[in-house]
Amino acid sequence: MIGVFPEVSGRILINGDWKKVSKTKKVINPAKIEEVVGEVALCSTQDVDDAIKAASDVFKSWSRTSVEERADRMRQASEKLSPLVEENVSLLVRENGKTLVESKKDLLRCIQVMNQMADTLIEWWKPVDLSGALQSVQIRRRARGVTAVISPWNSPLILTFKRVIPAVLAGNTVVIKPATNCPLTVLTFLKAVASSFPPGVINIVTGSGAMIGEVLCSDPRVKAICFTGSTDTGKTIMRQAASTVKKLYMELGGNDPALILPDAALDRTDIERIRGGVLRASGQVCSAIKRIYVHESRYVEFVDKLKSGFERVVVGNGIHPDTTMGPLNNKGQFDYVKGLVERTKQSGAQVAELGQKLNSDSWEEGYFMNPSIVTNISHDSELVHAEQFGPVIPVIPYTELSQAIEMANDTQYGLRASVWTSDERKAAEIADYLEAGAVFHNNHTIFKDLRLDFPGIKESGFSKETQWGSLELFTDSYGFAN
Repeated sequence: MIGVFPEVSGRILINGDWKKVSKTKKVINPAKIEEVVGEVALCSTQDVDDAIKAASDVFKSWSRTSVEERADRMRQASEKLSPLVEENVSLLVRENGKTLVESKKDLLRCIQVMNQMADTLIEWWKPVDLSGALQSVQIRRRARGVTAVISPWNSPLILTFKRVIPAVLAGNTVVIKPATNCPLTVLTFLKAVASSFPPGVINIVTGSGAMIGEVLCSDPRVKAICFTGSTDTGKTIMRQAASTVKKLYMELGGNDPALILPDAALDRTDIERIRGGVLRASGQVCSAIKRIYVHESRYVEFVDKLKSGFERVVVGNGIHPDTTMGPLNNKGQFDYVKGLVERTKQSGAQVAELGQKLNSDSWEEGYFMNPSIVTNISHDSELVHAEQFGPVIPVIPYTELSQAIEMANDTQYGLRASVWTSDERKAAEIADYLEAGAVFHNNHTIFKDLRLDFPGIKESGFSKETQWGSLELFTDSYGFAN
């Protein structure tokens, strides 16, 4: 089934021109795979080169504009986006699979990032005085140059905007490569944003990730790469970017543990937060809870309560207001998670498939899965050590806290973790021993202030922590002394 396509369907943006290309690929609705939502352009290597050239040509003039002008343009762009939220929520639902509530939050957060970063820019750009008795010294900042932003399909809007917005505000020009599975809302929003900036400041190419990534990583005109996605792909980008020593920002995979201590409240609020930490976006979140370690004294109680919470989940087409969990985004991810669950069952673990089907008759029309809780599973199992990226969670008992911490750290990942206890001081002490970029107490969520940026460690990526958000990632600092 084919509906009315959005204006950006099958197009890329180069130097202000929304170019139509000859080769395209269908973008389908994961809740109804026969429905074509639009098309994504499959650009050529020449298209990517043209985008880099456009960004490179305008960089000198754009980087020399005042911070006040850059901030003003960003605020103007945010005003253009506000009216687009309501009319594009359904587009994001149809191409991504998220629920209406989740999708609207993502769109609104994009506007929030734009305004927060614009407000922060002026103060942040001021020189930092490091003068001493012997010498006057300042830290000053300058834009890096052409910045490539490669964004994922799971949270396409916010994970694109959290990189593009600070990059542009800091005086860089960008070449953006959205995911081919759900690029349409990203393109629609960025079309409005790009119109507030000179041609060439924002360019967008779509198509083969391998081809586009290699061109962006090998071109000496590209000075920085921002990538959000799998660890394996991140390693490939690091190798390709090494020849020109590019600056890299890597937000990669995760296998986040949640530790439930004996004194955890496990009240309705706790259970709802844990359920949300597991099932947000159908579990397709790098920082979702992916394994839970529960003290043996609370294990049975916890599993029973979490099962009750999962039973209230309504799985269906995200466009329906009663749906609380949508489908998985694409066939590859759907097949992987289904296979992982099947192998887990064959290993002897107990898999409880829970939740309610919104519509049994249309269940086979999309990539739907019931949320599952897995018990009687070994810490050494595939599910526990994989980044499942789906609505299935292993729950493992422990006896001693030291054992739980050891198991939590027994992974190549180090993105997020959470500690559930009534003792905040105890949670802070445990956080010192957990190998994660951020640790939450009695929650497993995002930072409410979207400027805050806490990177992962180990194979979950790298950058740096900063009160100024991602702005620090997109400039080179230098010392000025006299």
